[in-house]
Amino acid sequence: MLETMNEQDKRAIADRGIAPVAMITGAAVRVGAAIAETLHAKGFRVVIHCRHSRAEAEALAARLNAARADSAAVLAADLADLPALPAFARAARARWGRIDALVNNASSYFRTPLAAVTPEQFSDLIGSNLAAPLFLSQACAAFAELRGIVNIVDVHARRPRAEYAPYFAAKAGLWTLTEALAVELAPRVRVNGVAPGHMIWAAKPTLTPQQQAAELARIPLGRLGGADEVAKAVAFLLSAASDYMTGAVLPVDGGLRLG
Repeated sequence: MLETMNEQDKRAIADRGIAPVAMITGAAVRVGAAIAETLHAKGFRVVIHCRHSRAEAEALAARLNAARADSAAVLAADLADLPALPAFARAARARWGRIDALVNNASSYFRTPLAAVTPEQFSDLIGSNLAAPLFLSQACAAFAELRGIVNIVDVHARRPRAEYAPYFAAKAGLWTLTEALAVELAPRVRVNGVAPGHMIWAAKPTLTPQQQAAELARIPLGRLGGADEVAKAVAFLLSAASDYMTGAVLPVDGGLRLG
């Protein structure tokens, strides 16, 4: 992220020895934790957001702080409470006085057959996957130092599967939101996305072993991607190597979208 700032910002940070700060939502476990660890290894200080996984978030922060003092912090919040998001963003910024990058990773995901889907399920899926990224981006865009937003989408958002309609509707909206915010926030803030395919199986499996085998067979590279592949893509989008990219959504799917 240092490389994507303007020259005045870079000189000021170099003079004061300030490392950039990234806030990652849903960062206590799985893909979010891998993103936090990867950005931390690139020199970022990280604000690790969690909701229920406080113990895991604190353990991750402890490991990162052991590697580099005062470089990781934990902040718990319910992202479904949209009116509270500006205060949450300000609290995150207050930790080190800046937020240079926002990674909207937190996501609800579960099966919702049309005949059984409820308004509560719809609100949950739209809230975590679309509404929270929108309003958290709005809150963080008010910070003059913000330079990058990365949204975690889904490679199936534009080729959805049956029985997950609200989830895929939300992720398709997040894809479009990424493009729309890229236009609105340019040139100061670059907004991009990562669209994972089958990276790791769901924490609460929804597929039988036979169905998992069938899904693996659809991937040209023949394997799950793993959380680190998403994290590497996020780090790329917050680096100088991508400084002429905005509104892009990178597929990280082993070719799954081509099947």
